[in-house]
Amino acid sequence: MNSIKLRLLLEQFFIEDIGERDVTSELIFGKENIGSLVLIAKDEGIFCGEQIIHTGFKLLDESSQITLNVKDGEKVVKWQELALVTGRVSDLLKAERVVLNLVQRMSGIATKTNEAVKVLNSEKTRICDTRKTTPGLRMLEKYAVRCGGGFNHRYGLYDAVMIKDNHISFAGSISNAVEAVRSNLGHMVKVEVEIETKDQLLEAIASKVDCIMFDNRPPEQIKEWIGNVPAGILTEASGGITLDNLHSYRDCGVDYISLGFLTHSVKSLDISAKVMAETKGAVAYEYIGGARSEI
Repeated sequence: MNSIKLRLLLEQFFIEDIGERDVTSELIFGKENIGSLVLIAKDEGIFCGEQIIHTGFKLLDESSQITLNVKDGEKVVKWQELALVTGRVSDLLKAERVVLNLVQRMSGIATKTNEAVKVLNSEKTRICDTRKTTPGLRMLEKYAVRCGGGFNHRYGLYDAVMIKDNHISFAGSISNAVEAVRSNLGHMVKVEVEIETKDQLLEAIASKVDCIMFDNRPPEQIKEWIGNVPAGILTEASGGITLDNLHSYRDCGVDYISLGFLTHSVKSLDISAKVMAETKGAVAYEYIGGARSEI
């Protein structure tokens, strides 16, 4: 992950949330007030967010001390302590929500991706993401997919050519679109074409594209058509694929299956930050419902 871009993103998010100041925290606590937060998983899943925790808290308080008990891509269980952060209380509280929102979402994506990889259970076919990401969070969400065991599709419109149905309609044909691209494209950029019919498949093969996407094609049809694709062309299946039917694509022969639901409708992993306090010489923190546990 690009650490410079991450810092800029977090700065923007903090500016949005804090505005001129955190009225509540700054009026209650002075800079001399030091405290600790412990981040706790309230459900099991795959953790993702090491750099968010480190960069986020230190962006507001460079002197903060951070101890991480888990690494990106590792499985966590309910009530597991993920990290301990000690620093100025006012800055801990300013950073808490932005950091948690991002870590929860990224961990949710990593968890869902890991689930998809396990459901597919294929040594040949890789699970990958799409461009159906949250605006502003694409770098973070695609990183989370990798932490969950998946792979990344193109990052945006700029790093690969993907000729879709509307491109083909405007251009008149796949061959017209590919020819226009090839006449102006640098040799380092790959060309993918989306197909829906067998005639389009054969036209894409004749155009010598780098990758062919079977769009909204059932696995039986892909298995029937994929024998036409020469070894030098990568294949992808996408559209209408869910966790419920993903297993049926296991033996269809494609190299990649791209899943929009990894990022566009994922449920965040439940993670909370609890204040640590001194109680009769023992360190404790508050759990759900006000119960307290020693650590």
